[in-house]
Amino acid sequence: MAIALLLPLLIPLTTAVLCLLAHRSPATQRLLGAAGAAALLVAGLALLARVWDDGVQVTQAGGWAAPFGISLVVDLLSAVLVALTGVVGLAVALYSLATIDPERERFGYYPLLHVLLLGVCGAFLTGDLFNLYVWFEVLLIASFVLLALGGERAQLEGAIKYVALNLVSSMLFLVAVGLLYAEVGTLNMADLARRVPLHPQPALITTLAMLFLIAFGIKAAAFPLFFWLPASYHTPPAAVSALFAGLLSKVGVYALIRTFTLIFVQDEGLFQTLILSIAGLTMLTGVFGALAQRELRRILAFESISQIGYMLLGLGLLSRLGLGGALFFMLHHGIVKTSLFLVSGLIEEWRRTGDLRALGGLYRAAPGLAAMFLVAALSMAGLPPLSGFAAKLALVQAGLGAGQGLLVGVALAVSVLTLFVMMRIWSEVFWRPALAGGTDERLAVRSSRGSAIGATLALVALAALLGIGAEPVFVMTLRAAEELLDPGAYIIGVLGE
Repeated sequence: MAIALLLPLLIPLTTAVLCLLAHRSPATQRLLGAAGAAALLVAGLALLARVWDDGVQVTQAGGWAAPFGISLVVDLLSAVLVALTGVVGLAVALYSLATIDPERERFGYYPLLHVLLLGVCGAFLTGDLFNLYVWFEVLLIASFVLLALGGERAQLEGAIKYVALNLVSSMLFLVAVGLLYAEVGTLNMADLARRVPLHPQPALITTLAMLFLIAFGIKAAAFPLFFWLPASYHTPPAAVSALFAGLLSKVGVYALIRTFTLIFVQDEGLFQTLILSIAGLTMLTGVFGALAQRELRRILAFESISQIGYMLLGLGLLSRLGLGGALFFMLHHGIVKTSLFLVSGLIEEWRRTGDLRALGGLYRAAPGLAAMFLVAALSMAGLPPLSGFAAKLALVQAGLGAGQGLLVGVALAVSVLTLFVMMRIWSEVFWRPALAGGTDERLAVRSSRGSAIGATLALVALAALLGIGAEPVFVMTLRAAEELLDPGAYIIGVLGE
């Protein structure tokens, strides 16, 4: 049991170390990077199957019993997200084989990629708030270096904004952790679930919960704390942008779901109202920001913000269908948004620009690329039978069931605007004739190699399958929601009877 839970941490750690040892051989690093990502995916799927069959899995580091030791815990929520990390990590690793330049490879791209995957998996598996902070810092350091790797002016500007706002988040998180420990005497999440509701000063606990909401809200890029995301996601290579879009904001959303369903449950009404308001504003500001942009990856970055609002909507509804829909949406968004950023990278490699005003004619020049973008874009907009439709339908039904008609209207309006944004990209990049003096000839670029196109195609196909075969996935996410609403198995698994 312990080894199955540890593998999602040991695999990326070992891969990162081996890539460092092979720093003189880029070819070896590429092979190790892809193999390590594939092994992580296998380990994540095996762990998901184990949790599905046997329930919550726990291991205590060093044999120290909880709450005194370091607990690693995996329930269905964690297991699903670790599996998603493996899917995104493998797709990006394969895409990187053809698109990452030798200079970035020489300066540690592949070790950094796997350190980031290590931090993401650690955040999903830890059962302790302080260690959640530690894993956040691991992925923050790796993501900052990946963002700045290459030293281009736009990258450095984006990296500075990214790290500045995320350091504010980390500071708030650490302060909140320290104050909570001073009040309750533990940071083990299962132990906090027992003690926090019994604290004699509920107003103080509410204040601490607000600090956690702000800290995790920054990391999730929720309104009004999202400014770091559109300032940074378009600046690094497309493989890095795709990795960030597919995983990083999910860690912030995961932290919000975990803490506000397990620990801070004494003021459900207050925080439900607050989170629902944040969800609606996040959806609106993200899609309006996308409407105002003319650069492909900046549009996708703002759309990422908008989609985070849907995940927060499910948390704010705090129902079985709402939480199940939010987890399904996280799966959908991780796959689809990663594929859209990968497609954008192929477009930029092809035409040397991501500016919509300088693009056009790709429908004739690259019909396969056009088809991949169209499937992913329609899924993002929520058209049936693709995965976005299934995810949004669950959230709409949950919202109507909770009497949140206004928010349901906002969610539907944002879906229509998202469709408009995606079709604007389609029209200007693919359907519109190429500009005078332009060329439709194939360029001899590295992204034309099979690994990049194959990885992108596999993700797009997976997005389509996720929509067509949504029912069994929904069964799993609804069971995960039941575990979140009744965390007894989680608490007993960590602390014992």
